[in-house]
Amino acid sequence: MTDTTVSKPGQTEVWITGIGLATSLGEGLDANWAALQERRINVDEKNFAPYVVHPLMPVSLDSQIPKKGDQRQMEAWQRIGTYAAGLALDSAGIKGNKDILSRIDMVVAAGGGERDLNVDVGVLTAEARGNNAPGFLNEKLMSDLRPTLFLAQLSNLLAGNIAIVHGVCGTSRTFMGEEVAGADAARIALTRIASGESDIALIGGSHNGERKDLLVLYEFGDFNLKDKFAPIWARKGRGGFALGSGGAFLVLESRAHAEARGAKPYARLSSVVADLSRRRQPGDMTATLEKLWGKLPLGKGKGAIITGATGAEPATEEERAFLKGHAEFPVRATGTMFGHTMETQFPLGLALAALSISRGALFPPNDSTRLEIEMQGAPTQIVVVGAGHWRGEGMALVEAVG
Repeated sequence: MTDTTVSKPGQTEVWITGIGLATSLGEGLDANWAALQERRINVDEKNFAPYVVHPLMPVSLDSQIPKKGDQRQMEAWQRIGTYAAGLALDSAGIKGNKDILSRIDMVVAAGGGERDLNVDVGVLTAEARGNNAPGFLNEKLMSDLRPTLFLAQLSNLLAGNIAIVHGVCGTSRTFMGEEVAGADAARIALTRIASGESDIALIGGSHNGERKDLLVLYEFGDFNLKDKFAPIWARKGRGGFALGSGGAFLVLESRAHAEARGAKPYARLSSVVADLSRRRQPGDMTATLEKLWGKLPLGKGKGAIITGATGAEPATEEERAFLKGHAEFPVRATGTMFGHTMETQFPLGLALAALSISRGALFPPNDSTRLEIEMQGAPTQIVVVGAGHWRGEGMALVEAVG
């Protein structure tokens, strides 16, 4: 996984020209930015108790997924992602442009599909009562599951639905691997455009955190935040992540391609690096983050850090140690406001970095421990950090366009 992707002299400059956000704070850039300015947090401590969840704010699916049949055959995480992808295409001004959509690359970070809990409960109940005659399971699978449900377990169906609904018909890649999948999606897209193999790409991911099956899965590893919400940096001693629902997609394209069609950039994606610390000894992850930091082409501009820190331990404590070594950079943890969106957390960080640079300000801190401090003036470079709750590390450098 170790790789460094940097736009070097002689290579193509890569711009972020479109951003689509559908999150627990709202739909679109203005709604999310307003919520961040007001330090709003949307959490549910009751419906999934004892677990804390950041639920998706309601969206009008018809505006981006007009066919009801398309909506019905998707699971929630696919609807969220397809919706956010449409917002990104709109933001970039290429929605419905068949010429560009026919050759745009798509790189998606996605998990597996969702369980049908009612069917699962029915099967387990029948088993417990001894009502499991030969052929029973096959009969239930054939009669109780909708035809697309099994296929919906495949992670690459998010990309498939985006292609069907929005007409994105270029190459397609899907990465699994929780948080670092998002970093790899950005890394591969940047590599292809910077080297001239591609002109334009749609990247991102989506996550449905309102899933009892996921909460059970992560509870086996004691990763869930329980009982009461607290900001990421204030969870010490009772660590864990609060799953969040959300989709984040970005349009990346070469500067020449963007200028030829008159597109304006939010920011420039200059570098993406990734690694896989073995995390066998205390400090291993901190050392890996420091190594990745050293690979970024940081200049002398006004900098900040946006991190997808999970709140789970010991990863978050090791990341805190890394951040203390770069205390001159104001920090923002997206998990406090948006919850932990797994594969989507890194694209979300990229989106917020580009949005902050384009609006000339870093959004305010939302932290009771004072690790996050106010930032005066406009950032010209923001490092996006992603450290998986279990494995995988990534970083990106987002900069103002000169």
